[in-house]
Amino acid sequence: MIRLGVRLTLNGGREAAVRLIVTAAAVALGVGLLLIALAGMNALNAQNARTAWLNTGVGRPGPISSIPPADLGNAAGTSTASNPIWWMYSVDHFGPKTIDRVDVAATGIDSPTPPGISHLPGPGQFYASPALTRLLRSTPAAELADRFPGTQIGIIGAAALPSPNSLIVVIGHTAAQLSEAGGMEVAGINTDAHTDGPNGWDASKIQTILAVGALALLFPVLIFIGTATRLSAARREQRFAAMRLVGATPRQVSVISAVEASVAAIGGVAVGFGVFFLLRPVLTNFPFTGQPFAPGDLSLGLVDVVSVAIGIPLAAAAAARVALRRVQISPLGVNRKVTPPAPKAYRLVPLAAGVIELAYFVEVGRPKSTGGQIGAYFSGCLLIMAGLVVAGPWLTMVGSRVMAQHAVRPAALLAGRRLSDNPRAAFRAISGLIIALFATSVSVGVITTILDYSGTSSGGTLGNDTLLEQFFGGLTASGQPVASIPAVPGGLLTELRSIQHVGGVTVLHSDPATDQSDDGGPPTVLASCDQLALTPAIGRCARGAEVTMIAGNLDGGNVVTGKSTLAASVWPAAAISATRLQSLPVEGIVVGTDGARSAIELARTALEVALPSQGSPATLGEISAQSTRETAELQQMTNVVILVSLVIAGCSLAVSVTAGVNDRKRPFSLLRLTGAPLGVLRGVVALEAAVPLLAIAALSVGMGFLAAAMFLNSQLGESLRPPRPEFYVIVVGGLAASLAIIASTLPLIERITGPEVARND
Repeated sequence: MIRLGVRLTLNGGREAAVRLIVTAAAVALGVGLLLIALAGMNALNAQNARTAWLNTGVGRPGPISSIPPADLGNAAGTSTASNPIWWMYSVDHFGPKTIDRVDVAATGIDSPTPPGISHLPGPGQFYASPALTRLLRSTPAAELADRFPGTQIGIIGAAALPSPNSLIVVIGHTAAQLSEAGGMEVAGINTDAHTDGPNGWDASKIQTILAVGALALLFPVLIFIGTATRLSAARREQRFAAMRLVGATPRQVSVISAVEASVAAIGGVAVGFGVFFLLRPVLTNFPFTGQPFAPGDLSLGLVDVVSVAIGIPLAAAAAARVALRRVQISPLGVNRKVTPPAPKAYRLVPLAAGVIELAYFVEVGRPKSTGGQIGAYFSGCLLIMAGLVVAGPWLTMVGSRVMAQHAVRPAALLAGRRLSDNPRAAFRAISGLIIALFATSVSVGVITTILDYSGTSSGGTLGNDTLLEQFFGGLTASGQPVASIPAVPGGLLTELRSIQHVGGVTVLHSDPATDQSDDGGPPTVLASCDQLALTPAIGRCARGAEVTMIAGNLDGGNVVTGKSTLAASVWPAAAISATRLQSLPVEGIVVGTDGARSAIELARTALEVALPSQGSPATLGEISAQSTRETAELQQMTNVVILVSLVIAGCSLAVSVTAGVNDRKRPFSLLRLTGAPLGVLRGVVALEAAVPLLAIAALSVGMGFLAAAMFLNSQLGESLRPPRPEFYVIVVGGLAASLAIIASTLPLIERITGPEVARND
């Protein structure tokens, strides 16, 4: 029977060849996407593992030399040594690029060494990554190299680089220098890729992305494969029924159908692997996480390869057996055209259950653990997705009956009756797109709201021409942070103002009337109104004021929001003279420019050289971009999932509509023989696909926004914000493309509904 199945599959004529090619293409697409998802998981983990060392000391502010080395190593996943290392991590900027800066100092010959370098740099020495080395050689020293004291003694190896274009520098100091600058003494270098820190993806973020992304892609892919498997299902059922009538057993028919499906699946798996390896070089350079992967990151393990190579053909064989279950029951049942029972309203139960589950967490709050949160939201969204698929036929039936009752044209009446007779088949054609729209709505709703609340959705309201340096002056003997310096170093203000394209400099002073140890409200700083007038990006003084009082961290969320900008702020007058202001401690410096890159980098370098222990200054736009970096990277990955799911859903729709028309060519031929115009038949096909598509698409989008709103409320305590115009463009474009796919199948009706079809079939 296996040989017979192979012969029927390969030599079954044009129809069998088309079915084989389409099924193999569907499997190839599914396999390719699955392999990309698996390789992407491996790449994210590999990238995170190479980033782990930059999270050394995370969560342990201040000197921690008193903590036993065993506690440091075992708790944080560090590689320890007998002598600790002084460590200070900070972020620098060069234009839109971020530079990871690590200042280190050895305490002995056995102090731990970060990966990628042979030994710790001494005072006056530093290592740089390959990309930063090239940047240093191509940029004037006054704009970048002068920030890094000493001489470059080597290049950081690939083992320490999250990405080939990472900009990283490791600078050597003495232990006394870093102790005074506010560094920390740590027992070892972090090696735990799941340590939550400022670098890389934390463990919960990776798990959430993979869970939601896999779910958003899994449904459309499975629907596409199932749709392709059912291609020409009616003709195949008749053929297998004929075999049963001449004596073939159910087991023999099952073997033939399994062989047919397996041949297509095996071919699709081979093509899918080819697609993956063909696209891998392109995907490696695509910045899914904001930076490209290193060569070899997008790799597959032995378990991945074996699972896909064996699992997909087995799944295809199982799908073929389910698709032909009517033949297994009775060979005569195939040719008895009996209207299937109408779907019942109980199909709404899974959809309601998913909504109720998410609503429950809105009421009682999110689970405490990361695993609990992922399980809760994953299962809730899974229930809603499954609920849309299960409830779709019932909703299609209700809509078709309404259309039939109000039909004024023959096409609408015929379409309504046909939809009412078999709503399952009609919904099956659009189910992939419905799930894609739901996933799109959830993703866009969540990301838009997060960006809106974080202040980046307004698109360019924050300044990229104003440089801000807010101080963190190290630690006191008791380990408390010092957030000010006594005065600006001599000559620094003159140097800054002499830089071409710098418009003004404002010095921020401590407010003696504010208790700096009080954490009950935002801090307050004072500024001269004469200086503030030259840096308008951070606001202006009230009329007649000599000294003004600025409330809120300029680099935090107290002033900069999506609905207001610093430039629009009018600060109140302070009860202090300009003369007294100059004697107060300094908490920050603001440099206003006209946006020229050279001016910003020269000013940045001057500040870092004059104030080497105060971190790196950044523009207001860089501060905002840094605070929402992970959200922007998540949005980029979400956009990839959305586009891919829409493409898959469109392919599924094209195959399903074509298969439906092909399976009904004899009824359509008889209608043409009885006088039905060709336009009526085309109208029937168009309405059968378009009406449920548009109606249930609206429900799917609404359910997506509802799920997003409940997730935001329970997980983040935020309210859903309206999506930006791009979302409506995606939805309208997706629906328009779907309608175009439906329209592209209409010319097929004329070719396959001639009189000879009714005579021969």
